[in-house]
Amino acid sequence: MPTIFTHAVVPLAAAVALGGQRLPWRLTAVAMAAAVLPDLDTIAFAFGIPYADDFGHRGASHSLVFAMLVGLCAMVFATSLRRSPMTVFCFVAIACASHPLLDAFTSGGLGVALFWPFDATRHFAPWRPILVSPIGAGFFSARGLSVLLSEMQWVWLPAIGLACFGRWLGGRARIAP
Repeated sequence: MPTIFTHAVVPLAAAVALGGQRLPWRLTAVAMAAAVLPDLDTIAFAFGIPYADDFGHRGASHSLVFAMLVGLCAMVFATSLRRSPMTVFCFVAIACASHPLLDAFTSGGLGVALFWPFDATRHFAPWRPILVSPIGAGFFSARGLSVLLSEMQWVWLPAIGLACFGRWLGGRARIAP
């Protein structure tokens, strides 16, 4: 899995690209939390739930159905997030869905159950350039540093580039007659 920092970069980059008027920072913070949320399934290890179980790591909480449920729950807060329920649903659900999609591009693990509960098969992307992050204290090691460098190359830099391009396009659209 990528680190929690990298999962949060995706909705942050989208918010920067689209601007604070379209996606206010409060909604962006909720979307960043939603992008990290699927990894709460690691508590399953403490309850003896095996990694490969439907409710183990990268199982049900890494599905598109879970992302949609998180988006639906976020809609309840649309008024306080100052956006329409549909905007809140879409941004939060997409942010949450970005998590298993990024995980599918990692070099380790058992894949992600994207289509659970309809299909419990674990999936990987055909190309897996992102180094898998060590869970727990192993993150604070040379391997953890290698993971961060891999994430910077494959996620952070492209996200920053897309955010800058989006801001540039947005600025040009406002200037154009």
